Amino acid sequence: MKDKNTKSKRIALTGGAAAAEALRQINPDVAPVYPITPQTPIIEGFAKFEADGKVDTEIITVESEHSAMSAAIGASAAGARTITATSSQGLALMNEVLYIASGTRLPILMLVSARALSAPINIHGDHSDVMGARDSGWIQIFSENAKEVYDNTIIGMKLAEKVEFPVMVIMDGFTTSHSVEILETLPDEVVEKFVGKFNPSRSLLDLDNPVTFGPVSLPDSYFEFKIEQSKAIFDAKDEYLKIVKDFASVSGRSYDIFEKYKTEDAEHIIVLMGSTVGTAKNVVDELREQGKKVGLLKIKLFRPFPYKEVAEILKNAKNVAVMDRAISFGSVPPLYSEIINSVFSFQLSVFSYVYALGGRDIFAENIESVFEDMIKGEKFEGTKYLNAKNL
Repeated sequence: MKDKNTKSKRIALTGGAAAAEALRQINPDVAPVYPITPQTPIIEGFAKFEADGKVDTEIITVESEHSAMSAAIGASAAGARTITATSSQGLALMNEVLYIASGTRLPILMLVSARALSAPINIHGDHSDVMGARDSGWIQIFSENAKEVYDNTIIGMKLAEKVEFPVMVIMDGFTTSHSVEILETLPDEVVEKFVGKFNPSRSLLDLDNPVTFGPVSLPDSYFEFKIEQSKAIFDAKDEYLKIVKDFASVSGRSYDIFEKYKTEDAEHIIVLMGSTVGTAKNVVDELREQGKKVGLLKIKLFRPFPYKEVAEILKNAKNVAVMDRAISFGSVPPLYSEIINSVFSFQLSVFSYVYALGGRDIFAENIESVFEDMIKGEKFEGTKYLNAKNL
């Protein structure tokens, strides 16, 4: 049985280690896992907790990520509190069964250390993998830093089990997963009480109340199943807001579906997700000191996407720029598309930028150039690529 830690701690952890620490405190029943860079330290750290007897988790070592998700589905359907983790090609290999987890409404928690997809081979961070899974029916929560990885892991577990949907907690590969930061962890008993005991509403092993998982659904019923699933995942946004409010009461750390940074009177606003937010905040501060009315909107809850709330923040801006760390081949970038859908009725100027694919560095001057484009009123069609070499 896991040890008790009765005091909050300020400790230095990587994002991956922060996720492992939160998982130790959650003490899941089952963890099917397969290693892949840069996710491996998450489960490697958690496996050490299991080896040291600090959790009761049954860790299943499988032969592939497809098998990891398949085993997670089986464990969750049997009524076990279930977690896993992956990155990049691993998430892509899971793709076939991601839809089964969400369509069967299984509350699996998955940590994703977001990474570029091959080819060419690249092991560094961008959002290509999680954007490939954005329509798979999973809730997606983005983390800016190690503290948010820790908090989102705890929040994500409770949210998954409350709304009966699988949840991805996403960190940027290497930038967050392998960078050390100081954060404050909560006492074990606080996390244990906050997450609570998992009592599944249905289970394959509940022989007194038999159920079927994964039945055949023909044309006369499949459509309605998917409509109900779509409605339910949008409703999860309200439950997320309740859970982060409860989390604030036990941690002192407040979250929302997004973070507004100096947007109240901003004429020019950048929208983005993930670790680059920290650099962008510094740029906003510097330009504010120069008298420029700039601001930042950080999206935390990407699925379900908060269209109306985002539109309310952006509607008074003169210009909006969206920075995507992924490309949608043959279409516009994914976050840009969501922002356009949010604000189309306000006739705002919204411009698209793609940055830092494959782990390419993104610098403060790159972000400043985005604000300068908006301030100067520079208009362009298509997408600009920040810090890209001339082709």
